[in-house]
Amino acid sequence: MAPADAYFMSESEARFQVLRQSADTAAVAALEALVAQAPDSALNRINVIDFAHQHDLPLDSALGAFLHATRLGLFEMSWNILCPGCGGVLNSNATLKTVHQSDYACALCAAGYEPTLDEMVEVAFTVSPRVRKIAAHSPDTLSMWDYMRQIFWSSGIDFSDGKTIQDTMHDVVIDWVELAPGEKATMSLQLPAEFVIVFEPVTHSAQFLDVQGEPTRERQELAVVFNRVRAPTGTQTMRPGPLRLTLENRSDTRVLPALFRANHSLHGMLGRRKRFLTAKRLLTNQTFRDLFRADTLDIDQRLKITSLTFVFTDLKASTELYERVGDLAAYDLVKAHFGVLNEVVAAESGAVVKTIGDAVMASFPSPERGIAAVLRMREAMKTLNASHDREDLLLKIGIHEGPCLAVTLNDRLDYFGQTVNIASRVQGLALSQSIFATEPIVGHPEVAQMLAAAGLIPVPRRCSLRGISEDFTVYEIP
Repeated sequence: MAPADAYFMSESEARFQVLRQSADTAAVAALEALVAQAPDSALNRINVIDFAHQHDLPLDSALGAFLHATRLGLFEMSWNILCPGCGGVLNSNATLKTVHQSDYACALCAAGYEPTLDEMVEVAFTVSPRVRKIAAHSPDTLSMWDYMRQIFWSSGIDFSDGKTIQDTMHDVVIDWVELAPGEKATMSLQLPAEFVIVFEPVTHSAQFLDVQGEPTRERQELAVVFNRVRAPTGTQTMRPGPLRLTLENRSDTRVLPALFRANHSLHGMLGRRKRFLTAKRLLTNQTFRDLFRADTLDIDQRLKITSLTFVFTDLKASTELYERVGDLAAYDLVKAHFGVLNEVVAAESGAVVKTIGDAVMASFPSPERGIAAVLRMREAMKTLNASHDREDLLLKIGIHEGPCLAVTLNDRLDYFGQTVNIASRVQGLALSQSIFATEPIVGHPEVAQMLAAAGLIPVPRRCSLRGISEDFTVYEIP
């Protein structure tokens, strides 16, 4: 073993030793085995949801291990913009700060999309080259098929149908070629009577060929140039028959143009989607917020989330509490209440966004996680009060779900928009130990099942909310 290899192995082992002290033991063991034994392709853009399922781990435990491992330099995190149409990676970012708000164009789909953190931004993990060098660290060395599988398509496409990537691509690719910078090639082929796409995944450019009409014996000519200029995808009408296709690479990197049949096999492959770790899911994780507090958004960034659940809590009559029991005792009680709420939020896959006085603002990836948290909060406060033989801590809770913007306020990740305002206003309506929820929450199927199982029947009330022009229906959960 070379001295440098021995050094990196000992360095990695030392980092895994630290990791064992901060993350779930089973998750760390699975990570160590992955790094030591898995093929290169399994260590590139790892889908944490898949990893947790394969190793029978709770998702939060697996995610926590990856986040701590990334902080220690064992893995690298990427924020990938995925096309909603084809699942291709439109842009890969080392940090969320470089994800911009404007449209991302997909040449293969001939469409533009504004990124949303819960639909288009995937977070994946790749082993650090200091820990283990894999082929994907040098994408220009990958074959056409491996490049498509590991770089262009990420962890959102399901290739577990028993076929190799080569077999899958042979069903949809007529021909392809590899071109070095400045290189030119000519293909002579027969165009089938179907829609064909000349697609190049490195520069993400495409030319549509609408092949229709009577077959011809005359040779048709087409020239396609690849460069770093993103141009709208054009369509060329052609006839079935012979084609001489000239391909020229004017970029500064290798390109991999291919002719794709837009057939059932291609659409079937692109339709096999699987769950991936979204940016929204990561931003609502307490471990991420604790470890990467300064590595989220730039001060001027505004990124959309189409659905996020917010919980606001506040202590009733906290001023009277300080007067009744004294500053020191009241401080200890309030501190204990914060500790309990933090534990509940983290246990339900949420994150504390901020505290304001005695109030807490928390976010959750979905309504059912939010409602599970608020029910546990209420019970936890009863337990905490019982331990002091008096009901000093009376918690008022409001919960709402909807779209928002992820922003940076006061040097930390925060959220902005009407959804946040409504959640705060709803909490302000709550009485002591009551939970006030909105229609999007109680109308959610999983929430309805949870409340029914607990024997809780939400009671509707028409209320006025400051800043909302019309009366608003809220539901009290007794």
